Amino acid sequence: MSSTMLPKIESPADLHSLSEKDLERLAAEMREELIGIVGRRSAHFASNLGVVELCLALHLAFDFSQDRLIWDTGHQIYPHKLITGRAAELHSIRTKGGLMGYPNPAESLYDLFMTGHAGCAPSTALGLKAGDDLVGHPERHSVAVIGDGAFPSGIVFEALNNAGGLRKKFLVVLNDNQMSICPRVGGLGYYFDKARMTPMYSDWNRRVRKLLPAIPLVGDQADRWLQQMKDAIKASVHGGMLFEELGFTYIGPIDGHDLKTLRTYLEKVKAMDGPVLLHVLTDKGHGFEPAVKDPVKYHAPAPFQRVEDGIIPLKTSSHKAFTDAVSAAIFAAMERDSKVAVLTAAMCEGNKLQKIREVFPDRFFDTGICESHAVAFAAGMAKAGARPIVDIYSTFLQRSFDQIFQEVSLQNLPVVFTLDRAGLVGSDGPTHHGSYDLAYMRMFPNMVVMAPGDEKDVAPMLEFALGHNAPVSIRYPKANLETIEREAQPIELGQAEVLEWETDGIFLACGTLVSSCLRAAERLRQQYGLRIGVVNARFAKPLDKTVVLKAVEECGFVITVEEGCLAGGFGSAVLEVASDAGLSTANVRRLGLPDHYILHAERDEQLAEVGLDVDGIARAALELARAAGLPAVLAENGQACAT
Repeated sequence: MSSTMLPKIESPADLHSLSEKDLERLAAEMREELIGIVGRRSAHFASNLGVVELCLALHLAFDFSQDRLIWDTGHQIYPHKLITGRAAELHSIRTKGGLMGYPNPAESLYDLFMTGHAGCAPSTALGLKAGDDLVGHPERHSVAVIGDGAFPSGIVFEALNNAGGLRKKFLVVLNDNQMSICPRVGGLGYYFDKARMTPMYSDWNRRVRKLLPAIPLVGDQADRWLQQMKDAIKASVHGGMLFEELGFTYIGPIDGHDLKTLRTYLEKVKAMDGPVLLHVLTDKGHGFEPAVKDPVKYHAPAPFQRVEDGIIPLKTSSHKAFTDAVSAAIFAAMERDSKVAVLTAAMCEGNKLQKIREVFPDRFFDTGICESHAVAFAAGMAKAGARPIVDIYSTFLQRSFDQIFQEVSLQNLPVVFTLDRAGLVGSDGPTHHGSYDLAYMRMFPNMVVMAPGDEKDVAPMLEFALGHNAPVSIRYPKANLETIEREAQPIELGQAEVLEWETDGIFLACGTLVSSCLRAAERLRQQYGLRIGVVNARFAKPLDKTVVLKAVEECGFVITVEEGCLAGGFGSAVLEVASDAGLSTANVRRLGLPDHYILHAERDEQLAEVGLDVDGIARAALELARAAGLPAVLAENGQACAT
């Protein structure tokens, strides 16, 4: 299908000149554009297909150049970008220098927050409304769109409770597609399923209002009778009037792919006072049958080519990732010990736990997008004598900081945290980088903080962690597995692994950049005659003080290497140990993530940008070697290392 409508849409204002037939064609063209994007690169897909009509209806009912709109979670932002002046750039999404795969205020006035973590939209949208009222813009509407998968997040109910008390004019659109990334879990999902019966209630309500003039009740008496009947029917059909009891006017559910109906309801809601929850039913993947049938697979699929009866994958990888190694190690641990259980927060697919879910259903717990609850839940399990593993993305574990402190660290409970996507994650960008776990985990008393240097470290580290009677954090990147050929030393608390000891300089590496350090050291030896050692730190806490102090005292320079923030991270730990021992740290340099957010790009591009690729690591060593006046580099012409 060639686009004839989409190129005409430069802003949402252009939608108002379109007929209903034109809008239907526009929706179809938008879906074709989304399919074309995934034909070129991996991108969020099924969730975007599901909100095309909802996006159009919202922009037709409101003027979001003045009104407020927050999409939760922001990976469903693509249709919104298409009609807010960015259609011509959508091909660049999730690439270096291109559009972000999430809302980005730097791109458009229609994007208000970078929303990459689920559940926060009701809070920020309510705050926008309160702020607008305070600064003299009470006429502005505020809308939060949130999916049923994100709805169980604790912060959502904190916002709903607050909104119900404030009674401000405020709209929450519940986009109910019966999915998170994986199928949704928990009691609230059952509640939403009951609410899907409410067309019966809505039909009954219309019939009663038509019959009311013939009933011999008048005035307040009739109104009270009608309200009592409504409450009774709602209670029986809904399984309770949860949202109305919280102070919201509940409307729905309505068909989220019927553009005309959506517009009608949004116009009605727009005229209502107080907080309103509009329940909209959508199909994740709507308009593309393979995605409707398997929305999990098509949440963010690899590039594919569409053919008449299906799709042909264009890009497949036979490489195993660190996630595969960790999930295999967890499975093996659960086979060995019936007390081991695994918890995840709606990321069964991302953490590759499907086999564990199938084989050990009684020891697999998906809490939904409720990270704080998952950690406190794990603490309870550990207190009872189980050995829980909280398998979660680094960026999402940040949401449970207080529970790590209060329920786990303070109680000194043996909870194991396996942190996927630690470090730079590529095209998902700054909302998803695992930048901070080394720093914030290291600060907690009782916590052991580890990072495998390669595949050979993974299973032994997990075995060590499950045998350690205190909390343990193990981080690993979104990257292909690498294996360093050597006779791996056993994992012992606080002991680093010395791979090569040389005194011109040394790399102290925490995590899987060890292999890059080895390649950089080899390049420096061959091109400049520099003898650079490499240490696989393994532990950020407790640190191997013996190795660290020996390096600072004996080596011409020391470079710490970590794929995490420099503030408070592994390099800071090395400086602290040296300072406490009274040593000069003039010869120590830290490599890590700088004090600004790294934008979306390919992971290799991001590593190069921050100097954590082989070139950057070698370049840093060469600079220090020159500064130290090492003979091997005094005669060279000052050029940087060749690629």
